[in-house]
Formats: sequence, C-alpha cells, structure tokens
Amino acid sequence: MTILTIPQAPTLEHPLPAGMRDLLPPEASLRRAIARAFLGRAELFGYEFVIPPIFEYAHTIERGLGTLDPREIVRFVEPETGEVVALRPDVTPQIARLVSTRFEGKPPPYRLAYDASVLRRRAGSRARTHRQIAQLGVELIGVAPLDGDLELLVLAATALAAMGLPAFTIDLGHAEIARSLLADVEPSRAAHLADALAKKDVARIETLAVGLPTRDALVELPALHGDPTVLSRVPEALSSSPARGAIDQLRGLVDRLIASLESEGVRGATISVDLSEVRGLAYYTGPFYQLFAEGPGVAIGAGGRYDQLLSRFSTSQALPASGLALDVDALLWALRLSTAKVLERPRRVIVTGEGAEGFARALRASGVSAAVIEGDAAAYARAWGYELIACVSPAGVEVSDAEGRTRETIPTEAAIARLSASS
Repeated sequence: MTILTIPQAPTLEHPLPAGMRDLLPPEASLRRAIARAFLGRAELFGYEFVIPPIFEYAHTIERGLGTLDPREIVRFVEPETGEVVALRPDVTPQIARLVSTRFEGKPPPYRLAYDASVLRRRAGSRARTHRQIAQLGVELIGVAPLDGDLELLVLAATALAAMGLPAFTIDLGHAEIARSLLADVEPSRAAHLADALAKKDVARIETLAVGLPTRDALVELPALHGDPTVLSRVPEALSSSPARGAIDQLRGLVDRLIASLESEGVRGATISVDLSEVRGLAYYTGPFYQLFAEGPGVAIGAGGRYDQLLSRFSTSQALPASGLALDVDALLWALRLSTAKVLERPRRVIVTGEGAEGFARALRASGVSAAVIEGDAAAYARAWGYELIACVSPAGVEVSDAEGRTRETIPTEAAIARLSASS
C-alpha cells in the first residue's frame, strides 16, 4: 500500500516565500502618501497614469530588457495556454509595448506614469530568493533628447523637494562617452576595459588600452568625476576624441538643469557628473542619471535615455525615449531620516459615546480620520496609532490622548472646529 504524504503548510512564523513581505499600517499608508505626492507632481507635468499587468509573455518582456541580468526574471508556464510568461522585472518594456500597440491614433509625445511592483530573482544567489521592489516611475516618449531628459530630472527633483527631502544628489553620465571610445575595440577587450572604467582602475586601463588610438582619452576618464566644474576641465585627449559630442551634450544638460532647478526654487539638489560611468552601456543611448540621498546607501531613483527601445516593439515607431523610476523603499528610508512632511499622517481620532456616529461624520466632512469604537477606546487607539479619543455626551465632548488622560471637555461644535483645524 502506498502512503501519501501531505506536505506541511508554511508555519505562521514564516508564512511568505523568501523575499516577500506584508506591508502593515502605518508603512502601507506612508507608501500611499509618497505615491500620491509623486504621481500628483507627474500629473502637473501632463503625465497620464497607466496600470500594466503583473505578468506578460516572456518574449515580450525580454525584448525590452535593459540592464537586467536575464537570470533575474521569474518565468512560469501559464496553465491555460501553455505559454511561457514572466513576472515583470521592469515596467519600461511594458510601457514600450503599450505605446506600440494601444495608442494608435494618439500623437506623441507620450507622457505616462505608473505605480507598480516589479519582481526580480537575486541572480547568482544560492538561496534563490526573490525580491519585490516597489517603483514609482515616469516614461517620456517622443520628446527630443536633452529636452526630455531635462523634463524628467526637473519633475523628479521638484517632487522630492515637495515631499520634504531636504538634500539629494543628481548624478549624471552619458553612455556615448565610453561607447564612442570603445567603438572599434574587439568586443572581449572592450568588455574588460568597460569593467576597468567602472572600477576606475587606471593601471589596468593603461595596460588594456595599449595600441588603441583612444588610449590617452580612456586613461583620462576615471579622474573626471565630481561637481559640474569637471566639465570645464576636460583634457585635450578627450576634447579631440570621438567622445567630444557626448561630453558637449552632457555639459549642455547640466547647465540647463542648474538653471531650471534655480527657477523652480529647488534648493536641496546637488549635481555631480561622472564621465567614466558605464552603467547600462549596452542599453542607454544618451544621458543617464541616478538620485542619491542620505540613508539607504543605494540610489533612490535612476533612469536615462534609451532611444532604441521602441523600435524593438514596432519598426514604424523609432521615437526618442527616456524614463526615470524611484525605488520606494530606498526613498522611504531617506525621507524617514529627514522627518519629511510627506510622512506626517493626518489627525486620527477615535470617537466613542452617545452620538458618536454623528460626531464622526462631522469630523470626516472636515478631513479628519474618525473611527467609531465601542469598548476600550484607549487600548484600541494605542494599538492602531490613533492620536486622540473623543468621548461624546450630551454635556459636550471629552477629548483625551491615546493613554486616556483627560484634557478637557468642550462643546460639540467647538470640538469639531478645534479637531478639524489641527488636522
């Protein structure tokens, strides 16, 4: 007789797959506040909100992949069709598909914004854990290079400033600087040189570049990073090299960005440049950028220009395109360190007693979060993070804090006005 063994369900101590997590109050509320702030700013710039599906055919996703390692994609066979599908590791390919297939008859430029989670495997991890990343992003398709890059950077900078992030850095590079210097180099050698540039290993660059006409320019690159004055100190070896055009483009973008941020009143932004940056060399076609702030130790946002992306989905639509996405977890970390205003929750009041429903209704009409509770209001308030308790009676409203300490009893109308004014 064969004995069937029923696999045990995950224990309550570990109810989720590795790399997955629940978002509980108040973190979920804070994320919503960040999303509202960013998407509200994007809407002011004319961006339309879209919601792409959580998974698509794998060949569609893979067609538009940029800097991601293919091993990071989570694939599975869709039971109803037998097709291989993929959980999205990046939203940008989905936006390119949307523009190519769903916006026929709508003229460019296409300004699209999203609030989405992406899922990526930890490539090379023995544990084979997964990672869910919350992103807020914008994609701009059909606007000329530099104009589009400037718009995205100004949008992101003004959004961060509006959230209350006091200081952040915009770090810029240009894909064509290194690419133009490596254009005629044998692929394997070019890959080693790109790795040496990424590590700013001058000695290795000198060795690998022996005999190349661009050797002197490549050797100069690693030192050219820092504040925008770097762009005024470009040596002759680079000024007369194939990288000159890209350097001029980057200089023009930086100058316009400085002027735009000043006009917008953004005071907390620092701009830096790195001419030897090779991030996404095989994907980006022009300027690319990262946003940094104190705290998380990783970029809170990143993006760049990828003019060849749309042609992968439609040969008839070879439009210039650029995009930028914020990493919500990293941004939340930075905002918490700065105690940014966007993280301040609105006043939340527990209402109890005789006439509680009517009083709560009046508070809600004034924009106050009000929940009616029967029983131990103080215990509920402490457990769920309510600030105040309002006990309604014919004599008025007794207002106390979450510890139940009585402050004062005031007439009902005066209580509504006071609680609403302080929210």
